[in-house]
Amino acid sequence: MKLRLYMLIGLCLSLLLNFVPVNWITAATPVATSDAISFTQGVEKTVLANGLTVLTKEVHTAPVVSVQVWYKVGSRNEGKGENGISHQLEHLMFKGTNDRPVQFGRLFSALGSQFNAFTSFDETAYFGTVQRDKLKALLTLEADRMENALINSEQLNSEKRVVISELQGYENSPGYRLDRAVRKAAFPHRAYGLTVGGTKSDVEQFSLEQVRNYYQNYYSPDNATLVVTGDFATKPTLKFIQETFGKLSQRGQVNKIKSPVTSVQETTPQSEPIVLKEPGSAALLQAVYPLPNVLHPDVPAIDVMDAILTGGRSSRLYQALVESGLASSVSGGATELIEPGWYEINATAAPGQELKQISQVLEESLDQLQTKLVTNEELERAKTQLKASFVLNNQDITSQANLLAYNQTIAGDYHYIERYLGAIAQVTPSDIQRVAKTYLDTKKRTLGFFEPTLADGQPGTSGGSGRTAENFNPGQPVDPAELAKYLPPATSSLSTSTASLPQQLTLANGLKVLLLPDHNVPTVNLSGQINAGSLFDSNQKAGLANLTAANLMNGTKTKDALSLAQSLENQGASLGFSANREGVSIGGQGLSTNLSLLIQTLADVVKNASFPADQLELSRQRALTSLKVQLDDPRTLGRRVFQQAIYPENHPFHSFPTIESLQSIKREDVVNFYQTHYRPDGMTLTLVGDFDSTQVKSLLNQAFGQWQVAGKAPMVNLPAVTLPTNSTQLNAVIPGKAEAVTYLGYNAISRKDPRFYAALVLNQILGGDTLSSRLGTEVRDRLGLTYGIYSGFAAGMNPGPFLIQMQTAPQDAQKAIASTIALLKQLRQQGITEAELNTAKRSIANSYPVDLANPSEVASIILNNAILGLSPTEIRDFPQRIQAVTMKEIQQVIADFIQPDKLVIVTAGPGDKTIAGDS
Repeated sequence: MKLRLYMLIGLCLSLLLNFVPVNWITAATPVATSDAISFTQGVEKTVLANGLTVLTKEVHTAPVVSVQVWYKVGSRNEGKGENGISHQLEHLMFKGTNDRPVQFGRLFSALGSQFNAFTSFDETAYFGTVQRDKLKALLTLEADRMENALINSEQLNSEKRVVISELQGYENSPGYRLDRAVRKAAFPHRAYGLTVGGTKSDVEQFSLEQVRNYYQNYYSPDNATLVVTGDFATKPTLKFIQETFGKLSQRGQVNKIKSPVTSVQETTPQSEPIVLKEPGSAALLQAVYPLPNVLHPDVPAIDVMDAILTGGRSSRLYQALVESGLASSVSGGATELIEPGWYEINATAAPGQELKQISQVLEESLDQLQTKLVTNEELERAKTQLKASFVLNNQDITSQANLLAYNQTIAGDYHYIERYLGAIAQVTPSDIQRVAKTYLDTKKRTLGFFEPTLADGQPGTSGGSGRTAENFNPGQPVDPAELAKYLPPATSSLSTSTASLPQQLTLANGLKVLLLPDHNVPTVNLSGQINAGSLFDSNQKAGLANLTAANLMNGTKTKDALSLAQSLENQGASLGFSANREGVSIGGQGLSTNLSLLIQTLADVVKNASFPADQLELSRQRALTSLKVQLDDPRTLGRRVFQQAIYPENHPFHSFPTIESLQSIKREDVVNFYQTHYRPDGMTLTLVGDFDSTQVKSLLNQAFGQWQVAGKAPMVNLPAVTLPTNSTQLNAVIPGKAEAVTYLGYNAISRKDPRFYAALVLNQILGGDTLSSRLGTEVRDRLGLTYGIYSGFAAGMNPGPFLIQMQTAPQDAQKAIASTIALLKQLRQQGITEAELNTAKRSIANSYPVDLANPSEVASIILNNAILGLSPTEIRDFPQRIQAVTMKEIQQVIADFIQPDKLVIVTAGPGDKTIAGDS
């Protein structure tokens, strides 16, 4: 329900296969290590008398629990005129129940739950992760809305507008529009050929009776799977589930629905590609091939084939298309579902490259796979990538619950994962050749091209629209005391954090290291930062920091790019770099047996990067493509214009890459930047995972100890930025878009500002979550003007902006802006209540342990605290600091940062023209 990409809601690939990252330098695992892990060990399956399937798995690594309810219904089940009804119902499930007529997002937020939901082709899922004492409360709420959802005309009409706003937002994406056209052509007579989110015309016509019948028919216990993972006791939990879910009645006609199609559905032969010539950014290619369903015995071989084609830098299609300079990116994935699905390949053309040429090279690559056996090296790399992805992506209990729920709902058995991995190990080169011949048949393929008509157009920016802003009177804020009447009780209070503190050391050369052993899962998570961010770019060379970071893995003094990639992919680790404003982020992951390789590769790259000219040019072309995409996206263009309106030209936060600046960067610029800013005294590393600290310290000293640099680290003194004297409104026009994105705000505070904790609490009340905040209640729920609206303080080492972001129909943008300003004025004049303060503090403090339950998140938290110069005990003290915020501090933050008459307002989108949606 929170703002999310259409690929998650509408075009969600099977969760099973989403665990395989497509464009990472991905990890593989030694067979012995992966085989030693059982994803189903300790799982208990219980089927209640009403047919509800319950899966429980105790995982006592952190004091949190995850509750997920998956309904076996998605767009596959929709009839004519019903496209999007599953998704519409997902939205309505948050509108309350007969006994709890209140936005459920507010209840989940009050519990401190990290919650969400999604709709896909075969399933609709609801999930939340909370502290263990909130387990019964979460179960109570899910049981309530399984049978008693409040679906009436008022809820349906308001949420229709929200859904249409969401769908129109997807229309902004050329990739979404191409995918819709290609799948509709590939599956003209099947529900899988329709978008999961639905069409505007169908959504507008949904009747109350239609939606209620759909709910009664499919949201029955015998059509659902409930999964509970985490720190709980099975026996009393099952007893409580029996008391809550067990009393719900079977209803609907689930068993009378026609049996799903199981044989591969042939597509209509296509002589020419589908061509979309529309406003957009980069040229896109999409190819779709029909596949069997998830239970077909060819599925493991198909997935190994996909890893050979698209699994990392050494994969066949990356080498053929990206390394050759034809494409800026390539990805692939098998969508294996209850009914026969499809395999798809997507490519983004590099500047000046023809889609027909990309298509030809793609066809040649697939033909090679069909006519010549793959090597044993390729095969083993692909297998180990798949196996490792399951371990690395299931370190937290939420992911483990997802895996169990997916297997039970889509494959019909939570043990499916074990059989699947066993079958992966048995795949042979002949199997790869056979499935490539069987399924990658050009005669069965549906091919689509997106050819942008305004690819080189520069979006225009203008002043305000000249329209008179409407005067909105916001409704009264929701009273937490009223909300509390509907909140199930928690069994106890868990307010004290017991987070372990990391060990700290600083090498002789100044490199800072933080280590936190965690032996629960055989993985290691590396997070780091180098003080070499775009703060150090000049306007003339904007993009230099990003280009330098992007080229680190392109070769060292002893290894070329392919050798670096293969050494990681063959052994089971991932390592990547990306530049942001304040630094270069380092992200690494692998199994515990890969730790030495991770450290050695990282050291080699940061000390010995060689920046080969040919790879630098390819990176520049990818950066130019990325820039075009950003300028064509209302979210990124809007943020760019907003940022440049807040910060003056002499401020580093004003600088953004342009075509001219990227083209002006020479190799010597990159080398000089690298030699100047990549230094041990500007680098911080965090490691969390299954390792011995003594051994790691020795490895670090061996790898980095001799790294010496001269002089002092460069520094940037940022000029002070004051608030505007009055409000300013700008429009960034992008032709062809359906939805507008608006930003409101101004410069605010840094993370070390003593007002930060109070600002965080205030923001939770104002717009921290689109379903539970004042902004969400007013602009989304009451007025129905937006799919998503959020606020936040972008506080880093340096002061960043306070901003509000929302997505609206172009004709609703001014109304949404006016209502937002009215709400800010109300907040400044009336403040908040003591009940709101206490609820917000509890919500933030209670959700914090959920972050600490994920080793990857812990690594990031420890790193951020360290580079910000916070106390080593911050990871433990954070909840107490939030709880200590007083009303006086909140009032001060309101006085300082809620300035509705000094806003910078930027709306990016089609301008004043109303764009029609799909029909």
